[in-house]
Amino acid sequence: MRDGRGLDAGGDRPRFLLLGPVRVQRGDDSAGLGSPQQLAVACVLLLNAGRLVTTQQLIDALWGEEPPPRSVGAVRTYVSRLRALFEPGRPARSPGRILTSVADGYLLRVPAEDVDALRFEQAVASAESGTAEGQGALAEALALWEGVPLAGATGPYAEAERRRLAELRLRAQEAWLEGELSLGRASDTVAELTALSAEHPLREHLRGLLMQALYRSGRQAEAFAVYTDTRRILVDELGVEPGPELAALHGRMLAGDPDLAPAPHAEGVSALPLTPAQLPIDIADFTGRSKLISELSDILRAPDSRTVVISALAGIGGVGKTTLAVHTAHRIRSDFPDGQLYADLAGAGPSPTDPATVLGDFLRTLGVPAREVPDGSDRRSAMYRTLLADRRLLVVLDNARDAAQVRPLLPGTAGCAVVVTSRARMAGLAGVRAFDVDVMEEDEALQLFATIAGPERVAAEPEAARQVVGVCSRLPLAVRIVASRLAARPGWTVATLAERLADQRRRLDELHVGDLAVEATFHLGYTQLTPEQARAFRLLALPDGPDFSRASAAALLGTDEYGAEDLAESLVDAGLLESPEPGRYRYHDLIRLYARRQSERHEDPKERELTLHRLMDHFQATVRCASRLLEPNDVLTGQLPPTTSEGCTLETPEEAHSWLAAEHAGLLALAEQTVRERTGGPRTAVDLLFTWLWLIEARMYRRDLERVLTAAIQAAGAAADLLSEIRARFLLGVLGYLGGDYTAAEAELRSAAQLLAASDLAEGITRYGVANTLGVVLSATNRPAEAIPLLEEARTYCSDNPPGAARTLANLARAHLAAGQPEQARETVSEALVTARASVNPMSIADTLYQFAIVLRLTGSPDIAAEHLREALVLYRRQQRLNFEGLALARLAECNLDLGELPDAIACAEQALSIGRETNGAYCQGLAQAALGFAFVRSNQTERGRSCLQEAHAIFAGINVPESATVLSQLDELAAHEAQKEPTHPAR
Repeated sequence: MRDGRGLDAGGDRPRFLLLGPVRVQRGDDSAGLGSPQQLAVACVLLLNAGRLVTTQQLIDALWGEEPPPRSVGAVRTYVSRLRALFEPGRPARSPGRILTSVADGYLLRVPAEDVDALRFEQAVASAESGTAEGQGALAEALALWEGVPLAGATGPYAEAERRRLAELRLRAQEAWLEGELSLGRASDTVAELTALSAEHPLREHLRGLLMQALYRSGRQAEAFAVYTDTRRILVDELGVEPGPELAALHGRMLAGDPDLAPAPHAEGVSALPLTPAQLPIDIADFTGRSKLISELSDILRAPDSRTVVISALAGIGGVGKTTLAVHTAHRIRSDFPDGQLYADLAGAGPSPTDPATVLGDFLRTLGVPAREVPDGSDRRSAMYRTLLADRRLLVVLDNARDAAQVRPLLPGTAGCAVVVTSRARMAGLAGVRAFDVDVMEEDEALQLFATIAGPERVAAEPEAARQVVGVCSRLPLAVRIVASRLAARPGWTVATLAERLADQRRRLDELHVGDLAVEATFHLGYTQLTPEQARAFRLLALPDGPDFSRASAAALLGTDEYGAEDLAESLVDAGLLESPEPGRYRYHDLIRLYARRQSERHEDPKERELTLHRLMDHFQATVRCASRLLEPNDVLTGQLPPTTSEGCTLETPEEAHSWLAAEHAGLLALAEQTVRERTGGPRTAVDLLFTWLWLIEARMYRRDLERVLTAAIQAAGAAADLLSEIRARFLLGVLGYLGGDYTAAEAELRSAAQLLAASDLAEGITRYGVANTLGVVLSATNRPAEAIPLLEEARTYCSDNPPGAARTLANLARAHLAAGQPEQARETVSEALVTARASVNPMSIADTLYQFAIVLRLTGSPDIAAEHLREALVLYRRQQRLNFEGLALARLAECNLDLGELPDAIACAEQALSIGRETNGAYCQGLAQAALGFAFVRSNQTERGRSCLQEAHAIFAGINVPESATVLSQLDELAAHEAQKEPTHPAR
């Protein structure tokens, strides 16, 4: 054995071994083929012997989607080394005879019988199990195996082929064992079947063979035990019962079926009279979908040893299912030498094609004279399956209505493959491999647009092109239509097209060219709906949110959740709605526009308004339920108008957080839509935000919330709704404070305060909120003398609001501290904590602990302050209040600095800084940078410290807080210290 150094010339012709360690062999002498990546190149070439392999294919095989910069050179090096191993006596510069360069790739001229993996595949494909000759061929094929296939080779291709070959080996083992059973050798198979079943416990066919082997060997009790064990494993591991084949076998055994002996071998069916080629023409400008095409091709190409291979493509109208299926079918035509059948089943239209009609057409195509085509779907299906038995034929069933329409058209034996396209998922087809065809990726949609409209026009206006494919929602049909329109109008620019598509109300009208129209595609599906389904389709599309839950669907439709779910699922089955996860639904953007157009045609405006009002009422009720769980004893929800909906039933804080996270986008979108469309006035939207804003990380959504609130202020002014305007201005002030924009916050809060002062509104909760928040802003900007009266005023509105009282007392303590009254600050914050704990409101407790710790630290008790901050941290994390978690960590870093625990201070500050950046919290980032700066300076890392302090000063100066002066003082000290260390130089 000589590994990797080549073989002497002149020996037997080389044999290539892949079913184990990869090597080349001549006679008794063999050699390895180099490094793992060189082995991978060899595997690609050998498994494609006699076929051109491009350089790009080799690069993809070795590195997938992220090749190294010099991948082409590396491939050439590997190929050159392989030539030397394959033909060791070849002169250095002479062309290879075995491995040759052809165009942009390589061709390995090796007969298939000289590659053990190819010999194995050919033998398995041609062996007829159940006969002595077939059993011998299978045994010889299995004897070629020496271990893990392609051992030593790396890369995505080798991994995929390793799995494929291992699966083929297992199928061959099953076929050989099944043949042994049919030849009456049951006892001889028990040991091997036992071992294979243990290795593959979820493979029911193997388990069934083992049951038969035991049963036919007189070991009936053990056979039944195998079934019991299999059922237990399937239920425990997968939650499913055994399949019909295994269950039927078990039943036959229980009944003592005497016909369990091997069935006599059936003779083959004569050759097909002709080779059909019915595929529609492949479009020349097909674009994208490379990953899906590759996966679909691999599945269809790989014959199943037991049954027909079925793949189903499901997706909305216009997403390109037919184009994809036909393109893939053309790509793999050579793998189906007995032909290709195609039928449009018209499933999306009003008159789906009768399977019996399709079978009649197929039979005549396959050479059956018309007079010999039998009547009835069952008899035609039986003849069809007989003709296709033991053949390698591809069947494309396009535009299927449902599984019932497809079943009679399926071949009955292994070797054939079927592709089904449908707007509905083919869940009712046994053994189907389902693919959901989604819209294109942006780069794919742009490529399709450029291919049709002209690359130069797209290159000249890339941003406008992005806008166009964006408003088409990357739906292939829509992109094709607008690109074709642009191609036919040389006077238009891409920007012209984008402008025409910008108006949602006109967009569907723009999306047509010739006989292609997006609206017509959607209309086919819509006309198949029942009146109840059609109403649901129209009403569920009314809210602006990106998706909606089963409960929201029930609110929109005015029904219970189960009825709403049934209707939504029926729309999913019809391909008019999508379900990204169980219990949630969404429209494709263009389908939503179509549904809304239908709603405008069929629903009264008051009904559409009432539909949105029901959803708003549902959201209001559920947000208030979440508020009661997260802020118990808070009086806010009790001071808002009652709701007619009960909302979702939330029982724990965790459920409340989950619901708020899931519905965040929908809540915000509905609030904005309500304000924009003036449905019910701005009050409902403002009241929703008035409750909801405190339960989320509002800072992270500040811009979106500000946009809605600004529009609400305008709407409130137009409607003379003073309370809504005051509350909206108050919430804008809160957002400004949370975002560190204290100037904007103060302006909005003072406007709200002035409007309240001039009104006679008995709005204790709103007056409390305005006074308290304005006092906090003034205190934070070093104006405690102005803050204290406002905070004292806020206390007067808290007689029945313990959580609010606790927060106000804590804020008042901070103001006393800023005013130079430390004893009063400690006394006030102690009262605040007692009040908070008595309120049993976790959010109020956490906030008060945080404020208490700041006061304690600044009055000389950093150790106790740290304990309170750790308790607050636990609560903040449980409450999922990320920004306050960051602030508490920054304050804990300050305590650690005071206690001289520098490593802990740095660790806490770094965590705080990360959170501050994630939540866009300026103040949190400033505190964290300052703590890091002080810690680094004390650790003699002066330059790192200076850099952090400079960052902190810039942040604090930007939001105008007192901490800016403290940091600047430290920077001045550092500068003075450095100046003293500067050496003096004599004048020259």
